[in-house]
Amino acid sequence: VTSIGESAFSRCESLTSIAIPKSVTRTGEWAFSGCKKLNSVTIPESVTSIGVGAFEGCTNFTSITIPDSVTTMGGTTIGCTVFSGCSSLTNIEVSSNNKNYSSIDGILFNKTQSLLIYYPAGKLSDNYIIPDSVTGIESFAFRDCSSLTSVTVPDSVTGIYVYAFAYSNLTSITLPDSVTSIGESAFEYCHSLTSVAIPDSVTSIGYVAFYGCVSLTSVTIPDSVTSIGRYAFRSCDSLSAVTVGSGAKTISGSAFAYCAKLYDIYIY
Repeated sequence: VTSIGESAFSRCESLTSIAIPKSVTRTGEWAFSGCKKLNSVTIPESVTSIGVGAFEGCTNFTSITIPDSVTTMGGTTIGCTVFSGCSSLTNIEVSSNNKNYSSIDGILFNKTQSLLIYYPAGKLSDNYIIPDSVTGIESFAFRDCSSLTSVTVPDSVTGIYVYAFAYSNLTSITLPDSVTSIGESAFEYCHSLTSVAIPDSVTSIGYVAFYGCVSLTSVTIPDSVTSIGRYAFRSCDSLSAVTVGSGAKTISGSAFAYCAKLYDIYIY
């Protein structure tokens, strides 16, 4: 066996362990997704590629080691969904000889640590300070982090990609002036998020960016923002006041739909 195909063991919910031989070079997309009782996997040095969602929903996982042979994990356009839904995962170790990836305190980065790829959802810390070396927060990076309530984003970060903080327990976040865009679904269903400071550097707020942030009470959108995506603040049940800056050229359909308490919108 040299390859484990797409969804090969998907939803084998009673599978507790598997031995991957050294002949295997790749694990396909969703190969072990939904294997809820799988508690550990040893990835051999022969593996060079781990597919999108390969271990998605493996809720019993606590740690994993990435060997130096691995060159790709997940998809470059949708982020590292390899470990999405691994609610018990606390530690990702990466071989020091790996040329593409690295880890700090069990958190997955690219080799130069300019991109934060994945923060394990099972970590119990309630706050995290992103290193100054980071310029980008990958898609799905903090998704489903139930213990994390506060994240400090450094001035070096320029982009927050899709689903970056979605479904997490963040209560507040301050974005630095270096951030120019808030991606699609970046904070979707952050139910505990009560406030967000959008800096003057941001030019666009993506589709469904704050959808379902039911504790968010007010938002000030600076003059720098030219477009607000469809459903951007939909179903923000506690949102009562919104200020939209003079730079807004496009407010897409249903941007503030189902905001039951919204009674003041100021557009300059």
